[in-house]
Amino acid sequence: SAYHCLSCNFMTRGRKKKICLEDHGMEQKKMNSIWRPVATNASTCEDGDKVQETGCSTSNTISNDHDMKVAAEAIDEIAKSATSSNQLQDNVENRVLQGDSSVFSEKHSISVQVGASLFRFIKGKGGSTQKRIEEEMRVKIIIPTLKEEDFISIEGISIDSVNSASERIQAIIDETVNSRSLDYSHFISFPLAIHPELVDKLINFQHSILGNISYKDESTDTDSNEEEGTTYTKGVDQLSKENAGVAVELKVDDNSESVKVNLTDIPLVSYTPKASKFSASSDLGIDKSIFIKPKTFHLTVLMLKLWNKERIKKASEVLHSISSKVMETLDNRPLSIRLKGLECMKGSLAKARVLYAPVEEIGSEGRLLRACQVIIDAYVEAGLVLESDAKQKLKLHATVMNARHRKRNKWKRKVDSFDARGIFEQYGSEDWGQYLVHEAHLSQRFSFDEKGYYHCCASIPFPGNMQVE
Repeated sequence: SAYHCLSCNFMTRGRKKKICLEDHGMEQKKMNSIWRPVATNASTCEDGDKVQETGCSTSNTISNDHDMKVAAEAIDEIAKSATSSNQLQDNVENRVLQGDSSVFSEKHSISVQVGASLFRFIKGKGGSTQKRIEEEMRVKIIIPTLKEEDFISIEGISIDSVNSASERIQAIIDETVNSRSLDYSHFISFPLAIHPELVDKLINFQHSILGNISYKDESTDTDSNEEEGTTYTKGVDQLSKENAGVAVELKVDDNSESVKVNLTDIPLVSYTPKASKFSASSDLGIDKSIFIKPKTFHLTVLMLKLWNKERIKKASEVLHSISSKVMETLDNRPLSIRLKGLECMKGSLAKARVLYAPVEEIGSEGRLLRACQVIIDAYVEAGLVLESDAKQKLKLHATVMNARHRKRNKWKRKVDSFDARGIFEQYGSEDWGQYLVHEAHLSQRFSFDEKGYYHCCASIPFPGNMQVE
């Protein structure tokens, strides 16, 4: 049968779009138009860009008046032969809601870049948010299961429905990234863990506070309840196996079924209790998990929320682009700092949340703060800093303890602070030493390399930089 593809332009919400109407000619008089996919990309950047759309490709274009006339006649014939286009669309929409997968051969679809970290907010609790959008907009939302994927797909039988669903999802993204529901994913910092002597001081700091708790790599840590249970069971086993029959001397007379026990001769035996994993410091809300890992010690410059690959790539490019400007700000001279004392970031010492070591620039020329401002301004200009964060005043600090890092389990009550008064008495005026700042990093939070350092997405050198193995 004859096959014609007619390209028709029309306006929707102020944007030109192109669709294909396919007519299979002689076989049927009823409407037989197929809605082809409209491939689109939606950016979630904070500048508020709208969905960019491209029409479907066609092999024929309207090049003269004759083609325009043919197109008009074809559309008119379809309109006349259809009993009710609205009824047809309602029927298709009902099939969508009933889960009829065959209906999606007649669809419009768009692909929206969201980011794997935001998928759970699109789904909602138990999938409730996703289901509500699908029912109200009469669309199908396809969310990938792989964490490496950034895009979700929205499919529907009309352009308006998929666009409306896309706008709803964009509103969810905007609300989420500006709330505390989405944590910071990356940060700009000056790494300090490259100095072995500083790492040793931090390890000793932890040993001193935690008492008999030995320092171990995180890879060897186990659940606290499991360790406590294991310790208790082992103690019972050792007592029964190693010491059974030692404390009591039994004498049996010949040809007698009875046993004589001399109670006066029973020696008193004492056993040294096993060291508990938790010392008295646990009563103060202090445990190993709230200490910063020595190999991740750094000066925080800027916190970022980079929820998809596009924003991470852009953040890396920004850091590289300002390398020469940072060098100029530092007068192309090495920069040294001193860490001294301890201070409480939030709350009182009795209910501290963050304990950090203040930093001061050697020479007090202000080069350190100027370099920080160059970095912050570049990220604000690139639209990668939340408005609320851009208004905050920079406070350079090197965190040593943070209650937010506390490992929790269902048997423990939530503790969001710790008593730092004893720590402050001992280390309040501690001189942590003087160190050279070698580079600036864009790092990913909670992600570490094989050596235990933060996963670095991008870095720029400082004057006097040395390569660290």
